[in-house]
Amino acid sequence: MKEIEIVIAQSNFLVGDVPGNLAHMIQIIDKIRDNRRAQVVVFPELALCGYPPEDLIMRRDFLQQVASALEKLAKLHRDLVLVVGYVEGSGAEIYNSAAVLHGGEKIANYRKQHLPNYRLFDEKRYFTAGEGAVVFGFQNVQFALTICEDIWSPQPSQDAKAAGADLILTLNASPFHAEKNLLRESEVKKRVAETGLPIVYCNLVGAQDEFVFDGASFAVDGKGAVVGRAPLCEATELRLLFSQQQKLSAVSGAVASWPGRLQSIYQILVLAVRDYVLKNGFPGVVIGLSGGVDSALTLAIAVDALGAKRVTAVSMPSRYTADMSVEDARLEAESLGVRFEVIAIEKIYKSYLESLKSLFANTPVDTTEQNLQARCRGNLLMAIANKQGTMVLTTSNKSEMAVGYATLYGDMAGGYAVLRDVPKKLVYELSHYRNQVGQVIPNRVLDRPPSAELAPDQKDADTLPDYDVLDDIVSRYVEGDESYDDIVAAGHSPELVERILLLINRNEYKRFQAPPGPRISRRAFGRDRRFPLTSGFSSRAKI
Repeated sequence: MKEIEIVIAQSNFLVGDVPGNLAHMIQIIDKIRDNRRAQVVVFPELALCGYPPEDLIMRRDFLQQVASALEKLAKLHRDLVLVVGYVEGSGAEIYNSAAVLHGGEKIANYRKQHLPNYRLFDEKRYFTAGEGAVVFGFQNVQFALTICEDIWSPQPSQDAKAAGADLILTLNASPFHAEKNLLRESEVKKRVAETGLPIVYCNLVGAQDEFVFDGASFAVDGKGAVVGRAPLCEATELRLLFSQQQKLSAVSGAVASWPGRLQSIYQILVLAVRDYVLKNGFPGVVIGLSGGVDSALTLAIAVDALGAKRVTAVSMPSRYTADMSVEDARLEAESLGVRFEVIAIEKIYKSYLESLKSLFANTPVDTTEQNLQARCRGNLLMAIANKQGTMVLTTSNKSEMAVGYATLYGDMAGGYAVLRDVPKKLVYELSHYRNQVGQVIPNRVLDRPPSAELAPDQKDADTLPDYDVLDDIVSRYVEGDESYDDIVAAGHSPELVERILLLINRNEYKRFQAPPGPRISRRAFGRDRRFPLTSGFSSRAKI
């Protein structure tokens, strides 16, 4: 029985590092060649330059590096068929392309036809759309190519079948959001049902700023069955063996199981922190550990991503900090084995108040004094990070960021916002999940009413609705683009909805200045949701 082995190289590349990506690609190919059965190797979308390269595409020196790397790759490995994503072009027309390399030459080239231009994506800013199917033959098999968005539309796959394809190879840089893996497989099965062709889906893995690529590459045979699947968040090679007897059919391939929702989100956050910190060359991170659930979860993610030796935790109590908060912070740090420091901010806070005494005279105490405490802490953390050469991880969650319950140049000061797209309710769920793996967050941290501890006996519930309610309103407005009327019709108080939507709209300027963070939902703050900072929009306005 004649067989052909296709290897999905589910890889993690660094945007812009063309020499490094080429070296990494060669290393992977050398590893694959140790098994002499391998014949076709598929890399992800734009593998040579990383995804998304953004305005690097406008640089001639960058495009020249990509072209040179592709030429070198073709000459180095002549025996295997390599399918490689790259940026093609040097003039007015630039393409998101896939090259097929064999025998020292580029034997086929495909240009992405459907360019996504929504949410995180703006490919039409950079690329020209390609046209028509591309089919190449190898070992009596006719292979067709598509790139990412192409597979979400019926026409490219149908064109491939009409051009005589036996199998479709699709290169992808498909970012994660919760349950995205199920959507991908469902969509690919539709293309299989329409064409009867097996599809091999190679996805990128790794984090790039707000994008997190989960991998989870897979293959579906001509009957619609998943015959191979790579694990989530892991750079790996997935080997797929196809029989050429009569109609091309799958013989074997490892099928990784799906992790649960909380496990997959947690893995994504760990991958995001690891890649953002290490790809940017930081030796470690600093975290302000308050004794609350947000910083506790951030600490656990950081340690799981980087190891305890790369993490420093700092408790910075004020006159309003409960003793149990410092105790719980210490317990968290000890359970994870990280360096723990306590720096009281009372003297610093008093000096701020003294310096501002004349300007604050005859004015009531308000959130200004609360924010000063947060800014004392932000300054301390940034000083420690500067001295160590490390990065501050901020701890504010999506619920807080939505309504502006975070302090500019205070708890928002830092390099990466781990929980930027994680609502408060999900923070608790992820914390319970992490404790099931191993208890690192004290139970009373999860049981205590949440508080910023910036004023006497302060509780989040004093000024915010229950987080179940708040998170639902935020999700409907931010992720679902629902109107005021829609959200009220869903059962929420009109007065509360009006207040929350006003807070979301008026705090866009804060989020614009916040550090980036990993996207895990269908609609995250940042490049996924680009709203004007200065705006008079109201969802309640009647024309």
